[in-house]
This record gives sequence, C-alpha cells and structure tokens, in this order.
Amino acid sequence: MMKHVPVLLDCVMNALGDIRGAHIIDATFGAGGYTRAFLNAGANVVAFDRDPNVRMDAESIANEFKSRFEFIPKPFSEMANLDDKFDAIVFDLGISSMQIDNPERGFSFRADAPLDMRMSDDGATVCDMFDTLSVDELAQILREYGDVGPAVAIANAIKQNMPKTTFELRDLIHRPRDIAPTFQALRIAVNDEMGELRRALDAVPNLLNVGGRCICVTFHSVEDRIVKNVFKDWTSVRGDPRLPVTGRPPQFEMLKVQTPTSQETNANPRARSAHMRGVVKSY
Repeated sequence: MMKHVPVLLDCVMNALGDIRGAHIIDATFGAGGYTRAFLNAGANVVAFDRDPNVRMDAESIANEFKSRFEFIPKPFSEMANLDDKFDAIVFDLGISSMQIDNPERGFSFRADAPLDMRMSDDGATVCDMFDTLSVDELAQILREYGDVGPAVAIANAIKQNMPKTTFELRDLIHRPRDIAPTFQALRIAVNDEMGELRRALDAVPNLLNVGGRCICVTFHSVEDRIVKNVFKDWTSVRGDPRLPVTGRPPQFEMLKVQTPTSQETNANPRARSAHMRGVVKSY
C-alpha cells in the first residue's frame, strides 16, 4: 500500500506565505497532510471531508491542536454556509491514496469489490447509477470525464451485463487502456465531483478576506479546466460573465502555475498530472 503523500505541499506553502495566525479552509482534508502543515505553521484551520474514513485522523489532529482546528464532515460545497471570513482556501482535488488503496471502496480495478465508489457513506453507488442511466447518458459520462474512445460500446456492455463488482466491470472493457479512464469517469459522476467543485468555487469570493488566497491542486483535465476558467474570469477586466461590467479592475490577481519537480514525481508517481493554480483577492 502506498503511503499518502501531500502533492505540491511545498508550492502551496510558498504560495500562502506567512500564515501565522491566519484562518484557512482546507477544503479536502483527506489524511490531513495539508491541514497539519498549516497548523504547524501557526494557522487556524477549518477542514471539510465527506469521507467517513478520515474522521479518526481528524479526531487525532483535533486532540493535538484543540481550538485551532475544526473538522466539518460534509462536502466542501457546504463552505458556502459559513459566516466567517478566511485568509486562504485550499483545495487538493481528486481521489486520495487512502481511497484507492482500500479495496472495499470499489475505486480500484486491481482488487475485486462491490462497485461502490462513493466518497461518502450515503447516496447512490455506481451500481445504482447503472440501474438509472441510459446507454447514452453513460456514454456521455465516459466521454466527458474519461475521454474514453469506445464510450458507447462500453456503455452498451454495462447495460447488457449490469456488473456488480470491479472485476466484472473491468472484464467488460476489452482495451486495457480504457479501464482506468472508465473507472475514473464513473467515480467522478457518482460523486458529482465537478458539480461540487463549481458550487464551492462560487462561494470563495465572499469567504476570502482582502489579500486572501485561493489555491487549487488539480489532477484531472476536467477539474483543472474548471479551475482555470473560473480563475480567468476572476482575474479578467470583464470579471464574472454572469455579472454586469463594472469598469473596476479585476478583483483577483493570478499566481504562477506550479507543477511537480522531477524529484517529487519520482518519489510520488501520483503527482505526475498535478497543477497548482492560485489567485489573490485584491479588494
């Protein structure tokens, strides 16, 4: 089993600067790597995660850092309901090593398990999704979130065979190169990952103090495109296209995009596709 290693942590810490006394949202707690780094640097942290399996790590950090840490066991889109202002909001997107490495969760095609793939302990599973979606809807998911070439053929095979386990699904996919993208696409869909991200980003401008920073570490081209386009809107003179033109300068400034060094990718192959994007709130 691969140990969980926070990706681009040094870049994130450099982008945040001096965070002593800062109030930070860690939108994706996971194993707590980012949260612990923020707390050790003197920050106060509110962390979100809908995965029930992370609560033991959260309790351990809460016992250590007391009132400087609060854990909210909900999807990160729920940050929209917070009343406080923050100095930074950090997203480490995608799936965590812990989730992949736990075969019972059904995220990996390397171990046989029920087709679940939920990041939380409620809602529909992948099997439930197979029951409710049409061939066309499944094929659209495979194309959009996995760039799967034979999307219709795989969607047809799924509807005809209704696989219940990871191995049953894997064995329906004839080309090995389509297996991982198919699993990825289904995971993204069943957890509404892109909808969650859009809703959370919508809440960010109102949550940040002036000078506050929003940092996103992305791994998948679709989530990276969402973050890139939202940040482009925030940092353009035009601003949010849904709002009237004000003539004011952009509310946000863009930070330089960062990618892992060769040393980091050699030590942690899961970092290969990572990008760190960030913005600073100007007023």
